[in-house]
Amino acid sequence: MRYSKLLQPFTFFCDLILLNIALQCAHLFIFAFYSSEIQSTDFLLLVNLTWITIASVTKNYIIKRPLILSDNLSKFMSSIVYHLVMVLGIVYFFKLYEISRMVMFCTYLLFFIFIVVQRSLIFFTLDFIRKKGYNIKHVIIIGNADIVNRVKKSFSRHPEYGYNFITTIPEEMIESLPHEILFDKILEAKPDEAFICYKFMDQLLLNKLVNLGDQHSIKIKLVSDLVLDNSYASIVNYENLPVIQLSSSIELSLKIIFFKRCFDIMFSLLVMIPGLPVFIALAIITKLTSKGPVFYRQERIGRNHKPFRMYKFRSMYVNSEQAVPMLSKDKDPRITKWGVFLRKSRLDELPQFWNVLKGDMSIVGPRPERQYFIEQLIEESPNYKKLFKLKPGLTSIGQVNYGYAENVQEMRHRVRYDLIYLKNINFNNDLSIIFQTIKVMVQLKGK
Repeated sequence: MRYSKLLQPFTFFCDLILLNIALQCAHLFIFAFYSSEIQSTDFLLLVNLTWITIASVTKNYIIKRPLILSDNLSKFMSSIVYHLVMVLGIVYFFKLYEISRMVMFCTYLLFFIFIVVQRSLIFFTLDFIRKKGYNIKHVIIIGNADIVNRVKKSFSRHPEYGYNFITTIPEEMIESLPHEILFDKILEAKPDEAFICYKFMDQLLLNKLVNLGDQHSIKIKLVSDLVLDNSYASIVNYENLPVIQLSSSIELSLKIIFFKRCFDIMFSLLVMIPGLPVFIALAIITKLTSKGPVFYRQERIGRNHKPFRMYKFRSMYVNSEQAVPMLSKDKDPRITKWGVFLRKSRLDELPQFWNVLKGDMSIVGPRPERQYFIEQLIEESPNYKKLFKLKPGLTSIGQVNYGYAENVQEMRHRVRYDLIYLKNINFNNDLSIIFQTIKVMVQLKGK
């Protein structure tokens, strides 16, 4: 087949198989044996039929270009919620089975984890093979030369999009040729998609091009001549009038907020429940190696300037903080010997998973600071205020690339990375930051 027409049914059936595996694993994990309710043919049929129905409606198995993993997983998360509501609604309304809520919770937690791994593998595979010249869509570009060149340069920088430009039709030819000849030229090229880069296209011609695309399975796409280097754009439709809405700063959609929150909860539980023995061991060693409490609590400023108590395993001697807040330095005498290891391995941050579960923090986001340092940062870097749109993170791109800051100037450099993250929030970046953080922990490169 020309380009992965088997991908959609493959993804669809993989999702279905993973749902059933998650259900069985969850039940074995909770009860360590098969129960009649979970294993009954009727219940399995209900779970599978409801998923097939929801997947068919939401189309969560369709992988679109460009490859944006966060969008696909966000749609998938919505499908999981619909499925959970539908299954539990049918079970409890008709009183069909006695189903453990813990089993259902673990089922959907495992299902989502399986899907994250599966989708990541699919996306990375598609990215790889498209860069090698496979799974390509053939494209024709029509219109203004400047816009055409911009489109070509943009997609040449991103071979993972999988576009091959066959030919271009300049705007001079559009104006001079009869419509029928223009359409013949388009059809001769046999494109999969046509990008229209025309500033002032006649409405009648545009309608004809759309009809031509519908008849011959060619996707017609309009390209704006606007250059939006530092702006965020979204399209708002007023009846038949598409309007581009611009902003100089990102506005987090409910979809992004919802998806990040769901991921935060699932990831935190995945770490805290199996990792409970590690938490206990770290707490005991912290208590035995120096006098004082196991946990260190400190007020930090979160999203929308809301203060909260952040938790860490204590890595300093008691009463090390002076009247004026101080940042820790390399070979700081206030840090215990055990605390040096905790900081290098970043294990002192583990209690912040509790902050994540409470909703004070996110897994990935700008690091939370104290009000004393925030005032200095805003004075030197006013753009720091933009970071309050996000929940602070347990880890961040700034911390991965720059580490702990020893003074306000270093904090300002770290803020630059966080501002870049703010402009590029997506699931791929979050996963990348998490993997980089794990690498820092394993290599003991924290400071």
